Amino acid sequence: MEVIPAIDILGGQCVRLYQGDYGQVQTFDEDPVAVAQRWAEEGATRLHLVDLDGAKAGKPVNLQAIAAIAQSIDVPVQVGGGLRDRQSVADLLKVGVQRIILGTVAVEQPELVSQLCQEFPGKIVVGIDARNGKVATRGWLETSEVLATNLAQQMASAGVAAIIYTDIHRDGTLQGPNLEALRELCNAVEIPVIASGGVSSITDLFSLLALEPLGVAGAIVGRALYTGEVSLKEALRAVGSGRWQDVPPNFGSSAFA
Repeated sequence: MEVIPAIDILGGQCVRLYQGDYGQVQTFDEDPVAVAQRWAEEGATRLHLVDLDGAKAGKPVNLQAIAAIAQSIDVPVQVGGGLRDRQSVADLLKVGVQRIILGTVAVEQPELVSQLCQEFPGKIVVGIDARNGKVATRGWLETSEVLATNLAQQMASAGVAAIIYTDIHRDGTLQGPNLEALRELCNAVEIPVIASGGVSSITDLFSLLALEPLGVAGAIVGRALYTGEVSLKEALRAVGSGRWQDVPPNFGSSAFA
């Protein structure tokens, strides 16, 4: 299973929010590029970047910092936050980002997601962020009536490479991932699912590894890495550093492009 360090960027700095609340922010480092280089040196096989300013504004804001990260390391980078049109997606791919994470547009413009999957095969991932099973949008500031499982099925049919599932009530809390919700989501789709939110220990990662046969291909880890609850090197040794390409082929070819 792939262990993916998260770098959330707000005001050009590396931060973490509590349950997605912009009013509860903790700054961990003023230089996100240095943070990215540290995780790469410790063995990360992929980095997860979130433009928090972009998520709120509805358009990329920290493009310069993201480009600097993508161009300073050899590790693949995936990016989300405020990406709601084709140009924003193209701009990020142009500066070296490997995968694009779409969120709000998956709910509001599903046809755009389908078009982008066709134009950029294997590059489009959808982030499904849920509160009580319903999808949140616009930087988690709004909650829709769309069920996470229904959206996952729709996006899988559209051709996305994977789903990143975040339980907002667990994000930044170190309370452990929502295993029941992950099982339900994995049973709904046949593409890789990346777990996000709540990982607080190696034990949590083992719990997610147990779901790998159902489709959990990776885990995004944020606050626990920054507070020291989880050592990236130990996590990689414990649960492996497999990439999506290592997932059995019954997930479908789009996951490996």
